[in-house]
Amino acid sequence: MDKRTEIRLAGEGGQGMILAGIILAEAAAIYDGKQATQTQSYGPEARGGASRSEVVISDDEIDHPEVLEPNIVIALSQEAYKKFAKSVHPDGWLIVDEDRVQTEPDSRAIKIPVVRLARETTGRGITANTVALGVLVGMTGVVSREAIEKAVTARAPKGTEEMNRIALNTGFAAAEKFQALA
Repeated sequence: MDKRTEIRLAGEGGQGMILAGIILAEAAAIYDGKQATQTQSYGPEARGGASRSEVVISDDEIDHPEVLEPNIVIALSQEAYKKFAKSVHPDGWLIVDEDRVQTEPDSRAIKIPVVRLARETTGRGITANTVALGVLVGMTGVVSREAIEKAVTARAPKGTEEMNRIALNTGFAAAEKFQALA
């Protein structure tokens, strides 16, 4: 990845994409020693409305914390796809939930069943944000696996650490499977 990487994580309120952004920024800044900023935006509804988290990760000082042309966009809802798919850098990656997002016919989106994988492996759709982090890190290496594992474990509610480790490893495996097929 470049020295500066811009990431937009988007979905519906309640999917945990805001928390995913916080965890990603913490993995970069606390555990990998990089510079990171994180911002967030919610729709007018608490659950079901649009939400997004934006993270900038850099080896150098970040002089502008706003995501302008993300290198990576993850969209877990149709609304997120409609709003942000076209914002991804021409050489960037658009990752969508293949069960929840209908892409344009000419889209070069990477389709991974994030929510389904979360439900199948942990029994909880709420772990989709952690699966998405595993996919993101597994495909890009924007932070180290060790850093994201530590950040996820540190933020996991007491008693859910193992479930979140499973979700993260599921995302890593999905990224490896996609890369093997590509």
